[in-house]
Amino acid sequence: MADSRFFKRKGPFSVQEIADLTGAELVNAPDPSRRFDDVSPLQNADASILSFFDNRKYLDAFVSSSAGGCFVRPEFVDRAPADMVLFTTSDPYRAYAKAATAYYPFDEANGVVSPHAVVADTARIGKGVQIDAGAVIGENCEIGDGCIIASNAVIGEGVVIGAGSKIGAGATISHCLIGNLCLIYPGVRIGQDGFGFAMGPQGHLKVPQLGRVVIGNDVEIGANSTIDRGAGPDTVIGNGCRIDNLVQIGHNVELGMGCVIVSQVGISGSTKLGNFVVAAGQAGITGHLEIGDGAKIAAQSGVMKNIGAGETVGGSPAVPVMEYHKQTVALSRLIRKKK
Repeated sequence: MADSRFFKRKGPFSVQEIADLTGAELVNAPDPSRRFDDVSPLQNADASILSFFDNRKYLDAFVSSSAGGCFVRPEFVDRAPADMVLFTTSDPYRAYAKAATAYYPFDEANGVVSPHAVVADTARIGKGVQIDAGAVIGENCEIGDGCIIASNAVIGEGVVIGAGSKIGAGATISHCLIGNLCLIYPGVRIGQDGFGFAMGPQGHLKVPQLGRVVIGNDVEIGANSTIDRGAGPDTVIGNGCRIDNLVQIGHNVELGMGCVIVSQVGISGSTKLGNFVVAAGQAGITGHLEIGDGAKIAAQSGVMKNIGAGETVGGSPAVPVMEYHKQTVALSRLIRKKK
């Protein structure tokens, strides 16, 4: 169970309420009014707990679990303990996410502006906004209804933040338009100068960065990630993107909707990613490239040329993933021959 010092639980919820919420089909549920108190992993659950089984690696834990209820795919119904209520669904993890959010809803703004916050007179603050101690809201900012601006966050002049968004502690945001329902984690840096200068033996001359960062709706940006503003064109983050901690996104980069960018990825300036691109941890993508819709980039890949829609690449320099695996096998054989 979650530590009550940090997480406030709602509920309990009945079997029928959970099924209605998640769209799951009930199996072995003789009493739809039965209630579950909480959610938990299979191995820690008891009869009062709702859990999920989504990965075959945990089949033994599922078979031996004492959980009272479980989200599960239909093909595993026959492996369930006899007294377990089953919520069958094609996507147990998504169903569990919906249920867990009901038990532990995300924080909502309390509408309190701390007397220790600094809010410019020209800033336009929406209804029910929470601004914590030490936060700074610059001139001519627009903060939408129900936003949370956490302690020591700095929102620069003219920034627009859409309704229901949350800006984490210590984040700094400038030259930026942020959509609705975005989650910006602590320490994020958005809108600072891009890495742009004219190189030469007489010295490197800084080029003014005159663009913005435009972030769509329902975007998450992880702790200590950085997104530079455009040099003239904007840097654009599409609706529904998920950006992990410690990611660097250069100036003029464009992400389509639903991209997933994992920790320590670096994307160089002016590269364009299509919709639902996935870049795994520590991948490096050089500048001025085009990455097609649905492309997948394996961890620690070095991408130096365009990637077509739906392609999966790996290695450095990155090549189609089957070719990468063949290279790895060939290299391993070569090393064994030399021993």
